[in-house]
Amino acid sequence: MNNRSLPFRLSLSTIQHNQQFLIRWGIIAGVLALSAYLGRNATDRYLMIIAGVFGALILMRWMKIGLPILLVASLIVPFGLDTGSQTQLNVTVILVPALLGLWIADMVRRRHMYIAPSLTTLPLFAFALAATFSLIAGNFPWNYFAHPAPVITQIAAWAVFIFSIGAFFLVANQITDQRELMLLVVLFIGIGGLYMIGRLGIPPFSEVATQMNRIAADGSMFWTWLTALATGQLLFNRRLPRGAHIALLGLIALTVYIGFFLARDWASGWAPPLIAIGVIVWLRSWRVGMVLGIVGAIAIFFLNPNLLNNLLASAIGVESYSISTRDAARQILVEQIFPLSPVFGLGPANYYFYTPLYPILGWHVNFNSHNNYVDILVQTGALGFACFLWIFVQVGWLGWRLREKFTGDFAQGYINGCLGGIAATLVAAWLADWVIPFAYNIGLRGFRASILVWIFMGGLVALEQIARRSSSADAK
Repeated sequence: MNNRSLPFRLSLSTIQHNQQFLIRWGIIAGVLALSAYLGRNATDRYLMIIAGVFGALILMRWMKIGLPILLVASLIVPFGLDTGSQTQLNVTVILVPALLGLWIADMVRRRHMYIAPSLTTLPLFAFALAATFSLIAGNFPWNYFAHPAPVITQIAAWAVFIFSIGAFFLVANQITDQRELMLLVVLFIGIGGLYMIGRLGIPPFSEVATQMNRIAADGSMFWTWLTALATGQLLFNRRLPRGAHIALLGLIALTVYIGFFLARDWASGWAPPLIAIGVIVWLRSWRVGMVLGIVGAIAIFFLNPNLLNNLLASAIGVESYSISTRDAARQILVEQIFPLSPVFGLGPANYYFYTPLYPILGWHVNFNSHNNYVDILVQTGALGFACFLWIFVQVGWLGWRLREKFTGDFAQGYINGCLGGIAATLVAAWLADWVIPFAYNIGLRGFRASILVWIFMGGLVALEQIARRSSSADAK
């Protein structure tokens, strides 16, 4: 029996060997042919396709490196793909859907579709669904004299909603060990430290700061989450060596110094970070937090009674005309344009083309709200706005519950840092800083910085799963 089957096994082995031989030489021949073709006809687009293919093959083999690449590339890689319009697809907009596609393809390949169980999942899916309903509803004639934004712009604006949620899910589902989350934080704080040193004009770090500013990677969310995560580690991670504590303290002090003294006109660079610090200090010791709050109140109301007015002016423009203009814009959007489609909104990017029909201070011009809450409300309606707030409530509640799961280590510092970052983010969104960038303000460029919010909030769900697995292992 075995002797009769031997020729068959030999034949099968020969066929498999020949197939591998043909595949190997087929790949070599294909590469040579492609090289010869590109030698004459090379363009950036062709090179991008080749790089994309090889990048996809690498990521399919080592999926875990995708998130560090996304974080670092978003902050420092200037690459962008021209679309033939004024909008450029930056590396963040390209990488997020690519990583999502590879993640889904990998689950299909393994025949194991899985999303980490968490109370944050439902509001995230609901927000994505609400944004999709708004995209559809945005093409209805809510005002017959208005025309919606170009379809490609609507889709790009909708994609920012979806990709933000996607970045959250990528971190929540692909990070399975604290060390992987720690790598993201170390990379982020490291780049942040280089940036802050560069802001002092010290070469060659100044080139890093200039580059990040040029590509809009240093938005308010960068300052806010850099300060929040560094402060969380400083105050809660007792396993850090003394040198790391000194370095973190120096980074926090430098960030606050640069924001408050060297760039005070831009309140979003120092006000949200200070709020993050205050919240994290309060979480460490409510007594110390209360003392700092009282001292701050005294400073505001007695030592400098005009500080609040100066803060408002610096946050939204130093001229009273600018303040009144932006107040008028918000009033028009909320009271006149939002009621046109209160449930589903006017659709991603669309309200900008409705604004000339509603004169602002006597002028018929396009304008935007300079307020992320109003942007989301008018674009996605009450439904989308409620889902947006629901996300932050659930993520904040998750962080609060996780505080008791970890003690004195990186995870505890991360969790408390995230709680401070979330509180500061909600304030920054009111100051016209972007959790969901608006197409006709900062546009897709703002996604480089806003994605930090979704990446690090997703890390809380990753820690939730790590804690759950640890509890299950202890129970056994």
